[in-house]
Amino acid sequence: MGLYLHIPFCNGKCAYCDFYSAFTNEELLDSYLTALIREIKQWGGKINRPIDTIYLGGGTPSLLNHRLVPLLKAVYESFTVLDNAEITLELNPADNVLEILQNAKAAGINRISIGAQSGDDEELSLLGRRHTAADTENAVKTARELGFDNISLDLMLGLPNSNTETFKKSLDFVLSLSPKHLSAYILKIEENTRFFKIKDTLNLPDDDSICDQYLLMCDTLEKAGFCHYEISNFAKNSFESKHNLKYWDCEEYLGLGPSAHSFLNSKRFFYPRDLKQFIKGNTPIPDGDGGDLNEQIMLSLRLKKGIKTDTLPPKAIRKCKLFAQNGLGVLNDDIFSLTDQGMLLSNTIISEILEEF
Repeated sequence: MGLYLHIPFCNGKCAYCDFYSAFTNEELLDSYLTALIREIKQWGGKINRPIDTIYLGGGTPSLLNHRLVPLLKAVYESFTVLDNAEITLELNPADNVLEILQNAKAAGINRISIGAQSGDDEELSLLGRRHTAADTENAVKTARELGFDNISLDLMLGLPNSNTETFKKSLDFVLSLSPKHLSAYILKIEENTRFFKIKDTLNLPDDDSICDQYLLMCDTLEKAGFCHYEISNFAKNSFESKHNLKYWDCEEYLGLGPSAHSFLNSKRFFYPRDLKQFIKGNTPIPDGDGGDLNEQIMLSLRLKKGIKTDTLPPKAIRKCKLFAQNGLGVLNDDIFSLTDQGMLLSNTIISEILEEF
């Protein structure tokens, strides 16, 4: 199974972010580490399952710094972690990256996901990011010097004041850093964010412009040797995110921390978005069954490999043929998958296919 560890702390709140996170200090980090290790040990005693992926997400998990070593030590003591396990740390390039990455290396982490978001300092400032493009470049350089080969970068598109020309500059910037993996997300204005409060003043690109940015990205990255293996994710050969693939392949994972979700034994459950209660000790909340055919189809169509049509009723197959005829999908033998254009309309396409069940 996979193991997700949520680190719900940030030194600042980005203008677009609605993830669960809180401001922190050293004392609170210590208290949280104790609580997280407690949960790791409790679950390790309940589940006799080997772990092949570990993902430290947030928030800003790199804020743990030297605490990464005891945290991963607790995981290894509580679970059987396979020798070739993928172990990912999300890193904010504004922080003390040398010290953090040295501790990450000592903890056994072997994959670094860096929140680049843009290659333009004005865009980064508008987003509320604390780093510059130079900080991102330094983080990648430092990670490589310490022996990290599996480096992923996050990129955003559809930003205020953006167009294909401005986005191309950010795309060229991240490509110049030669990552093995790239995650690219279209900006969505969420409630309870700073952007939501000022949304009427933001010069947001229209849908056509966002589509142009997305398709430019797909074309540019595929020409640069990346495989577009999931709607928002691109990877060089064999560097797909093994942990995130578990979500889309309906494989099982355990998530620990406030707001973390799990899928085990065909059941979904999650911890409440309550930091204080998690530190005190609380139990996850059931969230129903998971992994049925509808869910598998919904998640699998996010992936380039698509779905097998022998799982579909005849009416759904006819819709797949229609989508393929209109350039939104590819129907080969018994496999239906979405094209880059189809991925832009994935929610509508998936809904229409599921309507035929």
